[in-house]
Amino acid sequence: MEEQKFLRINSRLSIPMEEIEISFTRSSGPGGQHVNKTSTQAELSFDLAHSPSIAEQDRAWLLTRLATRLDSSGKLHVNSQSYRSQLRNKEAALEKLASLIAGAMERPTPRRKTKPSRTAKETRLHSKKMDGEKKRMRSKNIDE
Repeated sequence: MEEQKFLRINSRLSIPMEEIEISFTRSSGPGGQHVNKTSTQAELSFDLAHSPSIAEQDRAWLLTRLATRLDSSGKLHVNSQSYRSQLRNKEAALEKLASLIAGAMERPTPRRKTKPSRTAKETRLHSKKMDGEKKRMRSKNIDE
């Protein structure tokens, strides 16, 4: 299998694999005795705060959106221990990282102000009148 050189985030952004630190530790996931003997958990670390491959405006946006996931030095950490093999855990962690950054990159569309339609206003006022009438009828029943 050929080693990929870039992690593709979206059509505008790809991160070179040299910027992503990959390490493996012992997993607590499935695997029985195999888990106790091998280091299959993949841990990725990506220095988001100092990455040259991310544009300055995108970096500022990502730092605010992913602030809860960053450590004090601005690194984003992702791990995977779902599988029994290092390779599959590494691929899963890379997918997690890509989807995390891609999701954070999306900027919400600004809300356009709209006014309620004439029908919506009439419906609302009609329901208010009906509710008021219902309450008026209740109070008449108590007085009698």
